[in-house]
Amino acid sequence: MKIISTLVVLLALGTMLTGQVAPDKYYIQFTDKNNSPYSINQPEEFLSQRAIDRREKYGIVITEEDLPVNPAYLQGVSEAGAQLLNPTKWMNGVTVFTEDSTVIELIGALPYVQNVVKLPEPIPTGIDKAYFANETIAMAEKLENNNLKNTGTYNYGGAGPQINQINGTVLHDMGYQGQGVVIAVLDGGFSGTEQHPFFDSLWMNNRVLGTKDFVHPGGNVFTESGHGNSVLSTMAAYSPGQMIGTAPQAGYWLLRPEDVQSENVIEEYNWVSAAEFADSVGADVINSSLGYIDFDNPQFNHTYQDMNGATNVSTRGADRAAEKGIVVVNSAGNSGNAPDFPYIGAPADGFNVLSIGAVDPDGIRASFSSIGPTYDGRHKPTIAATGQNTFVAYGMSDAGFGNGTSFSSPVIAGMTACLVQAYPEMTVLEVHNALKQSANQALNPDDLLGWGIPDYGVAYWLLLEIAGNPANGKTLVEAFPNPFRDELNLKLNLDSIELVVVELISTSGKLVYSGKYTRSRADRIINLDRVVNLLNSGVFYVRVVIPEKTEVIKIIKQ
Repeated sequence: MKIISTLVVLLALGTMLTGQVAPDKYYIQFTDKNNSPYSINQPEEFLSQRAIDRREKYGIVITEEDLPVNPAYLQGVSEAGAQLLNPTKWMNGVTVFTEDSTVIELIGALPYVQNVVKLPEPIPTGIDKAYFANETIAMAEKLENNNLKNTGTYNYGGAGPQINQINGTVLHDMGYQGQGVVIAVLDGGFSGTEQHPFFDSLWMNNRVLGTKDFVHPGGNVFTESGHGNSVLSTMAAYSPGQMIGTAPQAGYWLLRPEDVQSENVIEEYNWVSAAEFADSVGADVINSSLGYIDFDNPQFNHTYQDMNGATNVSTRGADRAAEKGIVVVNSAGNSGNAPDFPYIGAPADGFNVLSIGAVDPDGIRASFSSIGPTYDGRHKPTIAATGQNTFVAYGMSDAGFGNGTSFSSPVIAGMTACLVQAYPEMTVLEVHNALKQSANQALNPDDLLGWGIPDYGVAYWLLLEIAGNPANGKTLVEAFPNPFRDELNLKLNLDSIELVVVELISTSGKLVYSGKYTRSRADRIINLDRVVNLLNSGVFYVRVVIPEKTEVIKIIKQ
């Protein structure tokens, strides 16, 4: 089977083959994966066991797309004189560097090369990138055993408000802190992460699983930029009384696809290669506090029409990662105040990407937070979290309050990792839907904050309804009337006499009532009038447990 990834806009814009001015970088598009030494029947040769297990868990078929780029093709390009940078198996190509324009002519003549796209190498400007333009961090006063606005078991320090806002303490208090979940962080550099005391636990417990530099292959990701350091802290920090992140027990891959010295379209190709790497090592969640709209070479600038979920290279890579079973979380962008382009950037426009907007700790939208809709009319961002006055680490020992969707995105990514830990069998779509349904604008999503601020306690119970209930066949319990006021009955479907445990749980995760009953086919009704008369109006969950079976239903008190 021949796989060719069409480079919709970039091929049209790219200068082809002859007469290039070197040095420059290029993308080489191959025609196929014929005669590959790899086989879909032996995925262990190119995928980790975690990646294979993820595919098996979600019923995702390993296809030719998963095969690495044909090594013979890469060798041919290298022998022509180009320096190989980053292959991309999903797009079936490779980025290269050369100082000799005749090398590109030789490569273009190879029988397995379909196209060559020039990705001009700009001169570093040293100016902040447009996507980060509104991002600032203000130093915080030293926090000593600060229990500011903490509502859960843990002393989150300055991070308390941003975790409480999304009701993340519910999952943490249940023991879900990201254990066993792998998060890939795609960013521009992690300067300070090796030294900052907020990450002592991260290093001590070997939860940095590895690093990889896609800007300078073989390079050091702990140089050049501390942007990823601050981003990582919102998830991985663990310094009780100072700062605890949303996934303090997860494992992390620190990947650098972003060149902070310039804005070049090759970074979108780097992004795809980094996402492929994250997939291959078995990542469950990707956080990308990155985005692409304008470039140093205006020829490659994206238009609003490009934000359709199908055009941009990074967007297509992000959606492909989601199709492999990874929850992809991306910042919406900081262009909300821009009169000419207030919209989200790539890859936040992806169909299967959780695009994260920014609010302040009181839930008010940050004016800089990029808006939707996508060009094809979909609501974006998807959901939102604290991105204005987000508590973050920076430098080698400092902390402060940051502004930017770069910080709201990892707040969500880390907490979503905890949700994935709680429900490892849930698909990307099921996780997306639970978060959207739990959010405060679920009934009226818009193009400013999407579905709004999610409630991870509610999302947990929404997923439990799916996990605990049979897809087919009779249910264990029915509630009537529902919604109710002062009368509630449970009807049980039992085949024999059973000991039944009934629990009522609030959306915040609090156990409101627990009782034990013995019931049979002939005596199947449990009356809960006395219990529900003590409840305030709102949504609750009923969990019914009998030996070897559990079911959860939602009830509403009016």
